[in-house]
Amino acid sequence: MQRETDDLEYKPEINRGFLKTVSAFANFNGGRIVFGVDDDGAVVGLDNPKQACLDIENRINDTISPRPSFLLEIGENGRTVELSVEEGLDKPYLSGGKAYRRSDSATVEVDGVELKRLILEGQNLSFDALPARSGDLEFTVLGKRLSSALGVNALTNDVMRTLGLLDGDAFTNAAALLADENAFSGIDMAKFGADHDTILDRETVKGVSVIAQFDRAIAFFERYCEYEAIEGADRVSVERIPKKAFREAIANALAHRTWDVDACVRISLSDDDAEIVSPGGLVPGMTKEAYLEGRFSLLRNPVLAESMFRAGLIEKFGTGVRRIRRAYEGTGSSPSFEVGDGYISVKLPFVDRRCALTDEERLVLDAIPENRLVSRSTVSEVTGYEKTKTVRQLNSLVGKGYLRQEGEGRGRRYARAD
Repeated sequence: MQRETDDLEYKPEINRGFLKTVSAFANFNGGRIVFGVDDDGAVVGLDNPKQACLDIENRINDTISPRPSFLLEIGENGRTVELSVEEGLDKPYLSGGKAYRRSDSATVEVDGVELKRLILEGQNLSFDALPARSGDLEFTVLGKRLSSALGVNALTNDVMRTLGLLDGDAFTNAAALLADENAFSGIDMAKFGADHDTILDRETVKGVSVIAQFDRAIAFFERYCEYEAIEGADRVSVERIPKKAFREAIANALAHRTWDVDACVRISLSDDDAEIVSPGGLVPGMTKEAYLEGRFSLLRNPVLAESMFRAGLIEKFGTGVRRIRRAYEGTGSSPSFEVGDGYISVKLPFVDRRCALTDEERLVLDAIPENRLVSRSTVSEVTGYEKTKTVRQLNSLVGKGYLRQEGEGRGRRYARAD
């Protein structure tokens, strides 16, 4: 018989202990309890399964608040009873006034932070939508990024309300996270030597805008994971890790981490790979399989994610894992993902991918600013190249994955690839 897991528990008899597990299943992901089976999976049987069903139902109705959705069935052998509990919407589900969760095959009480999250989830609220503690915030970094990405001239109150950064006249936590200065944690970055006892460089970025944290992480990447080499007559740009993969991993870590704990996203660069670890496990309702397949997206911080999307930092459509995997296609290596109890880890192996750029391509690429769409004519003006040569270099850069193009004909525009 299957061993006990985070969604399966055995009980040789009916006692009050099973009610804590009912609370855990109703609060997180659902599960099953099989009565008449010992901890080793051996069937010991119940004397009266029909009466057992009545006892279980009455105990749940009398003890669990609010009442969860559940189903009782007598086993095919006629000696066991299976209780199936659905994850509920009206969280938290309390047993004896306390909320519980599963930790592997054990049932444990949730801590204060987790209880607050359950309360928010039961009210269909998110932490980033709650009122911020500080009402004195400035948004220089966010303003510049939205101006570049969307052409927004000023962060008016109407713009802030549209983004969910103002609720009435009060800033939300998402606004505080995007403010130039705040009280939140950030990113802790380290470059290690031959082992993790040797730290060659370390940088901690906290108390600043999430956008600034993202930019500093990219700068750290460029310092240690990019360089140029000369091969023959060409200048070759070498990415030790596909930049698209690193960029996506950092953006997702910031957008989907838990922000109600004082812990940093951790970036560790060794001689072999980069590891990005973000606080907070999977969003409730998201399975490990669904996360790894990237089939759909559940947002832990929907308000923050909306602004990061508008600023061009993330995609909101659950493609992060697939985009990271796709960046490694043809390299002979693959990224790895680990989902733990309270964290997600992404490991990006070094590949030393060479992307040869001619001097002409480099000049054209440098003529296109980050996060802006520009026309062919604008590039020609900056580089001094005539139309045919400019188009040839632009097409080559699109083919090599450095640029993307939007529109057709006279409306065609170019931007740096994500």
